[in-house]
Amino acid sequence: MPRDFKRTDRIGAELQRELAGLIREEVKDPAIGMVTIQEARVVRDLSQAKVFFTTMSSSLSRKESVEQLNHIAGHLRWLLGHRMKLRSIPKLNFVYDTSVEQGEHLSTLIDQAVKENHTDLD
Repeated sequence: MPRDFKRTDRIGAELQRELAGLIREEVKDPAIGMVTIQEARVVRDLSQAKVFFTTMSSSLSRKESVEQLNHIAGHLRWLLGHRMKLRSIPKLNFVYDTSVEQGEHLSTLIDQAVKENHTDLD
């Protein structure tokens, strides 16, 4: 019977949980603000992971947030090595996730279209 989830998916989910905790507990840079880890995608050979994140109340731009998190990625990887039971921890590559903003934009467009349609019917 095949497994429901691939190993890379399970490791990605664990990486997401652990990184969220590590960033909350270990990253002391107030400029980064509140970081939410949306997803961690691990390549098949477990050598690299693409970590999608969003920020709230950050004084940094998206580009600066990505640069700052990628700058501390080595330290986070070292900390993950102490928390996770893996032979090798994937190299972390942080990417800003725009899907939340795109969803809000689409929702706004839908609301406007519904409002315009409703006023046209009156």
